[in-house]
Amino acid sequence: MRVLVACEFSGIVREAFIREGHEAWSCDFLESERPGPHIVGDVLNILDEGWDLMIAHPPCKHLAVSGARWFKDKVVEQAQALDFVRELLGAPIHRIALENPVSVISTRIRRPDQYIQPWMFGHGETKKTGLWLKNLPPLTPTDIVEGREGRVWRLPPGPDRWKDRSRTHQGIANAMASQWGALNGH
Repeated sequence: MRVLVACEFSGIVREAFIREGHEAWSCDFLESERPGPHIVGDVLNILDEGWDLMIAHPPCKHLAVSGARWFKDKVVEQAQALDFVRELLGAPIHRIALENPVSVISTRIRRPDQYIQPWMFGHGETKKTGLWLKNLPPLTPTDIVEGREGRVWRLPPGPDRWKDRSRTHQGIANAMASQWGALNGH
């Protein structure tokens, strides 16, 4: 299966699909943190290149309700972010999963098909994340663990805080690759 991981600089999801035997590419404006197939640039330019599956991680900076107190000051940026989400969801790709934390996507575009938490996939943390799915089943939890620490929002301020908050947990990436990667054909 040809897999595109949109808006991923970490390579975590891409590498999980490669380990499952798929041709997987990540795409972001940033270089990849891990060596592997990666396209530096605008993902919108490659959506029609014959992908079977896209996992999209659009930036949540202007979408996440955790930043709602600033929404009134970024109306234009939020409208652009929502347009980007619409383009990703409307891509000519048979199977699509778009993930984002609790956000205005739910009220401005549509509700997510599923919410997941890291603790459902082997990480004792909370970070409620929505999945908007096209031709994909919801993820089945793989390793429900104790611990419900909100580590992500407690990260100290710093220039790379947004990067640390945006990396996909390995257990979630593995579940995506093993469950959605097992789907055959179109």
